[in-house]
Amino acid sequence: MPFREEANERKLRAQLEALNEAAIAITAELSLDRVLQRIVALARDLANARYGALGVPDAQGGLEQFVTSGMTAEEVKHVGHLPRGEGLLGLLLREPHPIRVADIGADPRSAGFCENHPPMRSFLGVPIVSHGRLLGNLYLTDKIDAPEFDASDERLITMLAAHAAIAIDNARLYREVGRLAVIEERERIGMELHDGIIQSIYAVGLTLEYASLVLDEQPQAARERLGQAIAALNDVIRDIRSYILDMRPQRFAGKDLAAGLRDLARAFRANTFINVDLQVDQETSTALDQNRATGLLHIAQEGLANVAKHARARTVSLSLLRDGDTLILELKDDGAGFDPLTVTPYAGHGMRNMEERARLLKGEWRVESAPGAGARIQVRVPFNPAEPPLS
Repeated sequence: MPFREEANERKLRAQLEALNEAAIAITAELSLDRVLQRIVALARDLANARYGALGVPDAQGGLEQFVTSGMTAEEVKHVGHLPRGEGLLGLLLREPHPIRVADIGADPRSAGFCENHPPMRSFLGVPIVSHGRLLGNLYLTDKIDAPEFDASDERLITMLAAHAAIAIDNARLYREVGRLAVIEERERIGMELHDGIIQSIYAVGLTLEYASLVLDEQPQAARERLGQAIAALNDVIRDIRSYILDMRPQRFAGKDLAAGLRDLARAFRANTFINVDLQVDQETSTALDQNRATGLLHIAQEGLANVAKHARARTVSLSLLRDGDTLILELKDDGAGFDPLTVTPYAGHGMRNMEERARLLKGEWRVESAPGAGARIQVRVPFNPAEPPLS
């Protein structure tokens, strides 16, 4: 393989890996403000841009929100006001298609810069669109390692914008649900969205991306992956309908916890190519009530999601065993590990959700890990509680 082709292939693999990590990062967040800030920061990193911004349109054709990255708080303060949606920014609002410009000042569509604005030259603008509706625009300026942004930058940020649209929709849905729900219900739905529906949607996205990559060379494999994606989306639709009716996910209806864990392990292997060693006490699993089985299943799901995002593991073991009147769910991996004393459990939803679910099951949640030594998460709950664990 010629050196240039090999270099381009390495660059493409690195870009796709970075895009995958970026997609995981933004879909794991449910706060709309944090979602917007993470999107623009990740876009800057992916395109190697000095400055970045994300504009959210208002109903009048202007901008109601403008999130920046790369400018200091003092620089933002000196600019003084939000952009009014003129020039290239306004063009993206009216015609949501990617725009690349080598020199902003020389482009006849540009409206120039206001006083105290940092000088900027090259420009890349990409719309964030969901179901034909413009959610926002990504603006990147001043390519650091080249005179201007190129077609590969545009493709990469366009792919990020597709993931960003899902993340923004999810964050908005979560915010609206929170407004209507009482506090306890808001927390429950927040956990369900994070470790259930959003993870499932993200898995569908990975499946579709894989199908698109192998479509030309392996059409049969692509067709099989498309079939899997369609089936998974139908499952998600059923789950959403179930949540609306205040029910538990239906994909596990009629199954015991052992069957649910097997399905979970199978999906994890398919999406991550990480081996899972599963051990389940079938008799104990069959005796569990549906509420308890669902709670433990979601804890396992959340734990596996964290392994996929952060651990860089080669093998995972998942077990459900009974020790007298105690039920033990344990997840271990041989990945990168971390220092539990330096990780804030409430910085994200994953660890918090597992701990909260264990508490609702009247149990204990423990985590053991160290850098380079993998991680071990254990949930111990009473097998025969005095009262139902969940309402």
